[in-house]
Amino acid sequence: MAGDGPPFVTSQLMTLTLVADAAAVAELVAGRLLEALRSRGNLGLATGRTMLPVYGALVRQLQQLPAQERQALLAGWSSFNLDEYVGLGAEDPRSFAAFMDAQLGVPLQLAPGALRIPDGRAPDPQLEALRYRQALQRAGGIGLQLLGLGGNGHVGFNEPPCGPEMPCRALALSPATREQNAGAFGGDPASVPDQAITLGTAEILGARSLLLVVTGGAKAEILRRTLQDPPCDQVPASWVQRHPQLEVVADPEAAAALS
Repeated sequence: MAGDGPPFVTSQLMTLTLVADAAAVAELVAGRLLEALRSRGNLGLATGRTMLPVYGALVRQLQQLPAQERQALLAGWSSFNLDEYVGLGAEDPRSFAAFMDAQLGVPLQLAPGALRIPDGRAPDPQLEALRYRQALQRAGGIGLQLLGLGGNGHVGFNEPPCGPEMPCRALALSPATREQNAGAFGGDPASVPDQAITLGTAEILGARSLLLVVTGGAKAEILRRTLQDPPCDQVPASWVQRHPQLEVVADPEAAAALS
């Protein structure tokens, strides 16, 4: 089932939309982000390999709009990223700030400060987490929060164990997460920073709507645990089950373990 067709599964709390492949996932999710931009809410953005084609599709869809509409949407752009590595500044190509600038900031010529992200070089990461949380609160919170899914069930960088009430904070990254993210660091998990600043489950669940994007068979079992086992601290992403406005977009490989 592809594109904007009927959802694969619906319930009171969740819509699971199954599309043909990762490319179709990217086009559909980009369309959801474009709808959110039109609503003028703050976007909650994510990084990672899953998001590369999504942001490429979003840039293409925006560039296809009439110039006046595109310029108005970009002038009103307001987004907050989920996380950043402690110790990496925006000038470091491995930072999430550099990732977002390359994927969206430069292609869309966004104004400085439009893509908000924690400062990985802040002298006190916990104080930076508090500053970032307060900045989000002053901006009115997140409208649509885009999410990926970590192999160990983390969402943002909320590592297990993690309850639903955890706030934006600096924390240690698990060996599994550093292994998963090693590709951007020459394949060496030891080169991945051992700490990050992340929006917490509290801020994520406080968004008006959630959009969880999962592709590939390697995520099939953790997606099943996220959506079909009772929510628990050992799978932080599972708390999204409690959100009243959750859409999950997946390809058939990612959804293979779902009943």
